[in-house]
Amino acid sequence: QVQLVESGGGLVQAGGSLRLSCAASGRSSSSYAVGWFRQAPGKEREFVAALSRGGGSTYCADSVKGRFTISRDNAKNTVYLQMNSLKPEDSAVYYCAASPAFPLRIVTREDEYNYWGQGTQVTVSS
Repeated sequence: QVQLVESGGGLVQAGGSLRLSCAASGRSSSSYAVGWFRQAPGKEREFVAALSRGGGSTYCADSVKGRFTISRDNAKNTVYLQMNSLKPEDSAVYYCAASPAFPLRIVTREDEYNYWGQGTQVTVSS
């Protein structure tokens, strides 16, 4: 099993940047595919970005492509979501999740993720 704790959320102006962290404990995060999802008020949770088990592959949703980057620091057992050029529509609670997927596989469906963090709020003001 793995436990996930997100941090790094906050209030930022449009055009600004934030870096979210997802710290894993219990088992190395490199043993899992990791994804970031977000949920805005009144909306369904949506996929944002994913990193394959082992970290060889990454993928971002079209809505954030070119602005967000997902990465992993194995020494710190932490996955990051660097968010640049933030827009008000990026405001949401951001969750990280882990999936025991096959190596190199990108997982975008939330029902394939077994472990979830508690979420961190990101608010982008216009």
